[in-house]
Parts: sequence; structure tokens; C-alpha cells
Amino acid sequence: MSFDTSTRITAISGVGKVRAEAYARMGVGTIGDLLMHYPRGYEDRADIKPLSDAAMYAGKSALLLTVATEPRVHNIRRGMSLLKFKAYDESGSAEITFFNQNYLKSVFELGKDFRFYGTVEQKGKKYFISSPDYEEYREDKEMLSLMPVYSLTEGISRKQIMKDVRTAVLGTVTEGAVRDVLPEPLRADNKLCTLSYALKNIHFPDSYVALAAAKKRLIYDEFLTFALGVSLSGRKNRERLAAPCPNTDIAPLLENFRYELTGAQKRVCAEIADDMRRDVAMSRLVVGDVGSGKTICAAAAMYIAVKNGMQAAIMAPTEILARQHFSDLKELFEPLHISCELLVGSLTAAQKKKIHKSLSGEGERIDVVVGTHALLSEGVEFESLGLIVTDEQHRFGVAQRALLSEKNEKTHVLVMSATPIPRSLALAVFGDLDVSRIDEMPPGRQRVDTFTVDESYRERLNGFIEKQVAEGGQVYVVCPSIEKTDEDEYSDITLREIDFEGNVTQKRRELKAAVSFADELRKRFPELRIEYIHGKLKAAEKDKIMLAFARGEVDILVSTTVIEVGVNVPNASLMIVENSERFGLSQLHQLRGRVGRGNKKSYCVLVSSEAGKENTAGERLKIMKECYNGYEIAERDLQMRGPGDFVKNAAESHIRQSGGVRFRLAELCDDTGLLKKAFDDATILLDTSPDLSDFPELKCAVEELFSLDFSRIS
Repeated sequence: MSFDTSTRITAISGVGKVRAEAYARMGVGTIGDLLMHYPRGYEDRADIKPLSDAAMYAGKSALLLTVATEPRVHNIRRGMSLLKFKAYDESGSAEITFFNQNYLKSVFELGKDFRFYGTVEQKGKKYFISSPDYEEYREDKEMLSLMPVYSLTEGISRKQIMKDVRTAVLGTVTEGAVRDVLPEPLRADNKLCTLSYALKNIHFPDSYVALAAAKKRLIYDEFLTFALGVSLSGRKNRERLAAPCPNTDIAPLLENFRYELTGAQKRVCAEIADDMRRDVAMSRLVVGDVGSGKTICAAAAMYIAVKNGMQAAIMAPTEILARQHFSDLKELFEPLHISCELLVGSLTAAQKKKIHKSLSGEGERIDVVVGTHALLSEGVEFESLGLIVTDEQHRFGVAQRALLSEKNEKTHVLVMSATPIPRSLALAVFGDLDVSRIDEMPPGRQRVDTFTVDESYRERLNGFIEKQVAEGGQVYVVCPSIEKTDEDEYSDITLREIDFEGNVTQKRRELKAAVSFADELRKRFPELRIEYIHGKLKAAEKDKIMLAFARGEVDILVSTTVIEVGVNVPNASLMIVENSERFGLSQLHQLRGRVGRGNKKSYCVLVSSEAGKENTAGERLKIMKECYNGYEIAERDLQMRGPGDFVKNAAESHIRQSGGVRFRLAELCDDTGLLKKAFDDATILLDTSPDLSDFPELKCAVEELFSLDFSRIS
């Protein structure tokens, strides 16, 4: 059967309404969606181990065993049965057990060979295997060496998704129904495999080398479409007009400011003022470490807009961060008779209506409005919007900036990010923006002492937690996953661990999970107030917990990296990062920046089994101990990990329907050259066809990646 990538998933035999609804929860509605639901890892079943060796291994192993006894069914109780038989290899025999699968009695015939994949337990001299995966072994039968492992949801089993993906691959890739979006000269120039080959081998790889080639091709496709969207946005930005702001004197504002600006802040304020004097719209990014003073630069831009008769809006990714900005700006602007209001989702309908009227010029004038994405909602109109500021650039997509800009076409745009980015990547990742770097910290900012430890320090670390809380401090504990489920039993090899030459670079270890680790800490510290927070909680619940932490009502906050961008908590004096080898340097630096924001001496402890080891992970942790400059750390991170995480952070958004970019594989890239080449190629393509009309497949891919109408990229 042949499929088109736009064919609904129900065209696959056996996919009815119920399974289609389950697929929909995974974002899969068409054959094309299923093809792009890439495996999260692979089981290496080519590495056949003898029973005796497998018993020494903690994880699952591949075994080639011969059935030695006829399977027998044992009824334990009503509704529960066991099917047991023995199988052997040259090193010994194992008892194999399956629960409630009596039908397998006819499968495991005496003398047949099977490849099993499971965990071998040894009790005395006997081996036991419970409910392993299995497939009959024959010399004339082709068997996958690398078995894909997919993210699942309730209602979709592993066997079902593998069967459905195989059907999709056979019906599209094998039948030639997949159209390659890359022009052939571009594919050949970059020595990339065809899209059909890539899709087949990302799901059912013939080898590590084939899998690496597939990964490289699919990542390049994402980089190129991202580069095209960003480059198009940059070209349009440089053509946009805006109302000039000739009055750029910010001295009255600075007189109200409690501190002397650093040289870097003065330079950035001057760059902003130069942009806003012109009748071409400013499109500038201010990037700098947490605590480097980006907000005062944004305040200077807002002051310039207001002094030239216009309004300014600043959009933050969370309500709690918006409230923090509002508090700071209101204190700064009130003495200057500049009105400042807050517009967030939790306001009452009456409060929102009043603010809407004032913004549109019907009520008492509002000069500066601080809000979340509520600023994008219908009914929010401005009398004379002249400046838009977005905080934490990587939380908003290109199209979200476009939506806010549409409130007034002639607006200047300023975006802020606390993620320092290497100079070599700045043009690529932020090609639609001019970049200002705050590379100097305000005086008096104290250093956060950083330590790396392994599990042997756990009791000492627990004692240090108690000491910090007893002295009035608060503690962050960051875990790499949310909760321990079957999904967290990582496969042997993940896509991140395979480089473009087909080498396996590392293996996963058991990860600390925020929910279960919070429970462990509650048992260990019953007298302390402990909460957890993660990205799957509702926004209101996250804000409630973060606000309680900020108020000092929580002693220990266990979290995923959702707190990487968060509210200022001056009382937080200890940051603990579990499984710290799983994070990039820049991310660790961001997390470290959440403490040391007050008067208390602060500490960051990186817990890792790799601490002190002479390997890549150990080297990263060593850098964190020795280096505190965000830009230097970013450069080292780029050298060690490649550009993928920078691009992910620059483009991801939590509001996909409003234009956020969602990468499937690009964050796994470890080749800086691939990103640069994609941007170079994007420039050539746009010089050839400025609206991509000559490359309709690529144009469609850009629209899909940015989730917006092509004409609205700005």
C-alpha cells in the first residue's frame, strides 16, 4: 500500500478511532507526523552476550538461546498464570517466565533458536529471565541490530508503534512517495543522504554509520529551514520603518537609579539610543549573564519611547517574572511621572477591561505596560505603541514578536536574553537581530563558590543543606527528569550519543527525578518545607510555588530546569544540580546564576558520578569549578557540545500555536560547521529567490517549522 505524507494515520491497517486519538496526544495525525516521530533511543541487539556474562550486567542484554524444555502453564490464581520453559547456550541455561501469555506455548517449540532481550538474574548457579523481548532466530532471516525505542502514550504499545512506523516507511519511503525538500545540488554539495534513506535509517538503521548519516541529514534540514526563517525575518526587519525618537537623553532616568552604570551598560544604552533615533525600526537583542543589568538598558529604551510621546510594552514569559518587572519598573518610573501598569491573565475581567481602554487612549493614559502573552490577546490595542521589549528571548518565537508588532506596525523591538552566546554563533542564531553584549558584571556581585562531588558525599551534602536552612538560606535542587516511569528507563543508546561518524560517545545512567527525589528529601528532612516544580504543572501552579519560595515559605525547591528562567530570590544560597553531567556548560551556568543574588554567601554543588574523572563530562564539571564568565563558558560549551543546544534555547517556545519553533533533532547536533553551512546555504537560496517561490517545498517547510503564515515572518 502506498501513502502520501499528508494521509491520515487511520489509513494504516489496525489504526482505528481509539488508537488515532492516542496518536493525536503524541502530536501524530498523519503519515508524515508518524515518520517524524523519531526514536528516542535504540537497543543494541547485535551485541549477543553469553548467559554467564549477561548475569553480571545490570541492564538488559541480547542473548541467543535454544529452547530446551516444552513450555508449561502454571495457574497461580484466578486471572494470573505463568508460562515457563528453559533455554540454553554454551555457558548455561535459564528459566524464562512470561505472565498471562499462555498463547506463547505454541511459539517456543523445542529446539528452536530465539534472540531474547532482557535482564538476566542469577540466584546461586541458576539464571532467570522474566518477560524478555524475543524473536525467532534463523540464518536466512534479516534481524535488526539496532532496535528503535519510541516515546509512547497510554493506548500505544511499543509493538504497535513499531508495526505502524514500519508500515508507514514501507508505504512512503519504499514506494517513493516522500518528496525531497532539498534541491539536488545542495544535497550533493553537503554530501548528504537522500530524505528517503534518512527516514528509513532513523527508524530502522542498517548500522551505526547509516544512523549517523540519517541523523546528519535530518538535522541539516531543520537547520536550513530555521536559517531561512531567521534570515527572512532579518531581511524584513531591516526594511521596517518606525517612528524616530530624537530625544534620547536618559540622564533624568539615571539620576533615579541607585547605582552607577557599568561601561558595558553605557555602551548598550548608546547602541539602543542610536537605533531609536532613526526611522528604521530597531531590532536589537541585549544578551548578558543573569544579574548583568539588562533590565536597566530596557528601561532606558522605554524611557526614550515615552519621552518621545509613545508607549512601551514589555512581555515576560511567566506571570511571576512579569510581576517582578512591574515592581522594579514602577519604582523607577513613578518619580518621573511615567505611568506603569501590569496586564496578566490572573487579573479580573473588569481590571483587564480598564487597562485595555487606557492603552487604547480612552481612559487615563498608560505609558508603560508590563505583561505576559496576555499582551497578544484580542482586545489589546495601543494608542501609540513605539517600543516592544520581550524578556528571555528563547521563550518567545519569531511569530510571537510579529504578533505584538502588529499592534503597531511602526514599532522598535528590543529583546533580552540571559543566555550568553558565542560570537561565532550570534549571527546564525540571532540573524534577525542586531546583538548587544553586556560582558561586565556590576560591582559588588559576589561569586558563587562551585564544587563537584559524587554520591559518596551525599551525607555531607545533606548536612550542608541543613546548615544553609538553619542560617536562614533557601535551597534549589535541580533534577534532569520529572518523574521515574517506564519512559525514564532509557534505551542503551540515544541519538545524542551517536556522532556524525557513527561513534557511540557515551552511555546514560539512572537519572534523578524531581517528583520522587522531593519525596526522598521529605523523608530525610521531615522538619523542612519542601516543594517541587516542573514544566508539566499548570502555569498558575508553578507561579504559586515559585511565589511561595520567593516569600521564604519554602525551604527546598526541587525542580527541573524550569527554574533556569525564574523569579529573583535573594535569599536562595545553595544550588544543587543532580546528574550534572547531563547538562551543558551554559545551562549549568544559568542554573548557578539563580543563587548569589542577595547578601548571603552562596554555593553551587554539582553532583555527578563523573566528578573528578578524566573524560569529557569530568572536564565540563572542572570548567564550571574554575570559570565564572558566561561568555567564556559559552565558547567552551560550543567547543565541547556543538551548536545544537544554543539553537534550541534560542528558538524554543512554550506557546507553539503562537509561532514557537520546535526542533525534533537539531538540538542533538555536535557539528558547528553544519549550522554555519546551513546559514550560508540559506543566504544563497534567498539571493536566488527572495520569497522562496522557486523552492516551494522549502517554503512549506519554513512555514511549518515556524507555525505561521509565511508573509508574517518579521
